[in-house]
Amino acid sequence: MDNFVFNLTDEEKKYLKDLAFLSIKSKLEGQEINFPLPPTEKLNEHFGAFVTLKINGQLRGCIGHIVGDEPLTQTIVKMARAAAFEDPRFPPLSKAELDRVEIEISILSPLERVPDLNKIVPGKHGLLVRKGWYSGLLLPQVATEWGWDRETFLAHTCQKAGLPMNCWQDPQTEIYWFQAVVF
Repeated sequence: MDNFVFNLTDEEKKYLKDLAFLSIKSKLEGQEINFPLPPTEKLNEHFGAFVTLKINGQLRGCIGHIVGDEPLTQTIVKMARAAAFEDPRFPPLSKAELDRVEIEISILSPLERVPDLNKIVPGKHGLLVRKGWYSGLLLPQVATEWGWDRETFLAHTCQKAGLPMNCWQDPQTEIYWFQAVVF
């Protein structure tokens, strides 16, 4: 997989983070707002994205959409709300938590089938494992945060899918990779 190049200016990154925050805030306050227009057309391109919420460095919610089937700005609005209110691992975000929440955004390259498992680079590639009805995804930064090597990353992606940790060795298991711009 070639390096995913999707450069954003500091202004574009700030806009997307502000957009995620406004999306969560408006939902908490029960009001719809007219979101500010993006500073560049690039933010209307179609990319998958994840929004990760943390409080004091601890995960508080993370939801994403892996397929780029609508403008990035719309994906960020929806995924920010989903991370705050629909992640089944956490209760919905409260008004008291809003000012403490840290927002991380990951913009994803398109998924590609992994041609050779030995080419997976933890920290560079994110993984999606799929077998039957089961699938699980881990972002590239997860391997870095936990200090995982390739096999450990594959095993934990299988576990995330609800599959045995060695499912990556089964030829019936489909393994896809992607890269992400994270800020």
